[in-house]
Amino acid sequence: MTDVATKTAAVVYNPIKVDLDVLRETVDREAAAAGWGETRWYETSVEDVGQGVTRTAIDDGADLIFAAGGDGTVRAVSEAVRGTGVPVALLPSGTGNLLARNLHLTLNDMPGSVQYAFSGADREIDLGVIDIERADQSREKHVFVVMAGLGIDAKMIKNTDDDLKKKAGWAAYVKAIVTSLRDPDELHVRFQLDGHKPERRTVHTLILGNCGSLPANILLLPDAKVDDGLFDVMMMRPKGVLGWIRVWLKVAWTNGVVMRTKAGRALAGQRKNDRDIRYETGKTFVARFSRPEEIELDGDTFGEVVAFNARIEPGAMIVRVPADAA
Repeated sequence: MTDVATKTAAVVYNPIKVDLDVLRETVDREAAAAGWGETRWYETSVEDVGQGVTRTAIDDGADLIFAAGGDGTVRAVSEAVRGTGVPVALLPSGTGNLLARNLHLTLNDMPGSVQYAFSGADREIDLGVIDIERADQSREKHVFVVMAGLGIDAKMIKNTDDDLKKKAGWAAYVKAIVTSLRDPDELHVRFQLDGHKPERRTVHTLILGNCGSLPANILLLPDAKVDDGLFDVMMMRPKGVLGWIRVWLKVAWTNGVVMRTKAGRALAGQRKNDRDIRYETGKTFVARFSRPEEIELDGDTFGEVVAFNARIEPGAMIVRVPADAA
């Protein structure tokens, strides 16, 4: 077991998202109070959004890695720590803070987040691993901690104005949603879930989720759990204005309010699937599309793909949480 005095933390930070002086002062103070050694600092960049510097931090012997930035930084750090056993402490910043929300961590208390990083407990969570294929047959492997999405979901991310997002936060996505809904193209997908018989389906949106909650109290995947060894699949194809209204009521009201309580679940019943939305769960999902389609991972666009092979890796990442939340 590593002696406390020899333990070192590493901070992987996005310089655009954090106040470095305040962060450095807070981390150094709490590290000293906990008896840890000198903290090492690693800055992300356009060329290296986090994977490379996180691997360097691991090679340098980090016992704990802070992910200080937005969802993109968290995803990149998660990709690098996958399977290493090195815990990650989240310092939420930016618009979404999706993983922190789903773990019910504080979003606006940076000193508190740093403090429990040195005194809290470790929690194992699952990771989604996705191999994507481009139109030129090149392939890439990525990790997602929250969700992977195609169709309207991915188009919304692509259409979001970054400057507006900085000023208006989550409300900036409203304009992008409206723009995306005007796109008449649907996904024509052939898929296999857990190796079962291949199916063909036409949908507006396809989402694989490791977590289910989004900002604005939106519970997109009501049964998704970050540590159940499964991802939740959502396929959506509402027809007409009434169809979209039903989807919104289901996601915002039924999922977002009613299904959050035991009494609400009993009242709503266990029927999740209807003509507008279909939910499945599984460990592997293989898909091929009739044409290149936009894909997003944890809220960042990753260009167009023609196929992907996704799987869940149970317990592949360790997150530092408050001692009473493990």
